[in-house]
Amino acid sequence: MPETKEKRYKWRRGDYRENTKGLLMLNTGDGKGKTTAAIGVLVRAAGRGMHCCMIQFMKSRTDRYGEHESFEKLGIEVHTMGDGFTWDTNDKSQDIKTSEETWALCVEKMRNGDYDVLVFDELLYVLSYGFLDIDAVLAEIAEVRKGQPHLHLILTGRNVDNALAKVIDAADLVTEMKEIKHPFHSGIFAQQGIEF
Repeated sequence: MPETKEKRYKWRRGDYRENTKGLLMLNTGDGKGKTTAAIGVLVRAAGRGMHCCMIQFMKSRTDRYGEHESFEKLGIEVHTMGDGFTWDTNDKSQDIKTSEETWALCVEKMRNGDYDVLVFDELLYVLSYGFLDIDAVLAEIAEVRKGQPHLHLILTGRNVDNALAKVIDAADLVTEMKEIKHPFHSGIFAQQGIEF
């Protein structure tokens, strides 16, 4: 006899939250796949009936990425808040302002208690560039995790160096993607469905 949706997801809120510990996870490194791995977790979690949201810091809010189409079908919330990749920024004050606005949305989503998994895509870049204060971000995350011990957070981005050692120390899981070979170095540009 097939399980009903209610029975299959019986664990979802009460039992699940009481018997698990939310993880703080980092996907970092110079290799491809940090955001893609986070998307994979969101897809898996959504398949289990968990409430999921991704907030993208640096990706341009004017573009629509492949994950947006998939997320819409899966009921995963996504907010793309950035002005585009800014490692060659000409306006650091604007980058800081955009980062602060995006972080305010992250705090709102963390504090409202409606989510099981939140992904803050490219937050590690933002911290590495000093657009947000690392200590303030970690203090906010720690406070939220005390009140919502079930909440899973995934932070992605490159440039996790000695400046971000505190973030690594606070994390439960750190995965480093290492570039061995990349098609870009052979003149192959980013491709739809693979990179975006």
